[in-house]
Amino acid sequence: MTAVLFDFSGTLFRVESTESWLRAVLTETGNTLPEPELQATARALEAAGALPGGASPVELPTDLAGVWAVRDESAELHRAAYTGLSRQVPLPDPALYDALYERHMTPAAWAPYPDATEVLRILHERGVGVGVVSNIGWDLRPVFRAHGLDRYVDAYVLSYEHGVQKPDPRLFSVACAALGADPRQVVMVGDSKEADGGAAALGCRVHYVDHLPVTDRPDALLPVLNLAGPGPESLRSRSRQPR
Repeated sequence: MTAVLFDFSGTLFRVESTESWLRAVLTETGNTLPEPELQATARALEAAGALPGGASPVELPTDLAGVWAVRDESAELHRAAYTGLSRQVPLPDPALYDALYERHMTPAAWAPYPDATEVLRILHERGVGVGVVSNIGWDLRPVFRAHGLDRYVDAYVLSYEHGVQKPDPRLFSVACAALGADPRQVVMVGDSKEADGGAAALGCRVHYVDHLPVTDRPDALLPVLNLAGPGPESLRSRSRQPR
């Protein structure tokens, strides 16, 4: 394989818990809630699906169904969808809805899976192209930079920047072209059979991982190293060795 494409949320990184998300924003804005109410509010926000990268809505409000279906096609749609969901839950200050949305875009809200750095580093050292293909409504590059992973990524293909969201094969095609890779020599790694499986239409191999908390998934990315093989740079190095 000449390149590997990775999904972002639930594959390389995991967003913080809904309770952590709410606590951080309350602290940052100087708001307080009694502990039982805080925990109940966090549960309500999780059920509403208000945290991007977190759980999907238990029940999607009819008036948000349209924007939800295309939420990753622009920054405006993404914000409208998720702030719309969070507004289903009463909060002590109306400004908190936007503050919650802003929080989820910060590097502090995300943690890389334990094996992400090792896998990306080794692929980079082998000369295997690495791309990130994400359904998202904001620029995730600062998250990679803050966690020291940007140096290993050759291309970012983000749905909101192209107006197309997975599983549309066009998004994967853009990524393969950015890496100069034949899709038949590319592995797509993701946590969603529905979204990430769209890469198979181009001939990519697709490898799935479970969307689990960081502490529960220490090494699910390691098999990607075997799928990708030694990489073109390693093969060139071997060919230069005396026989």
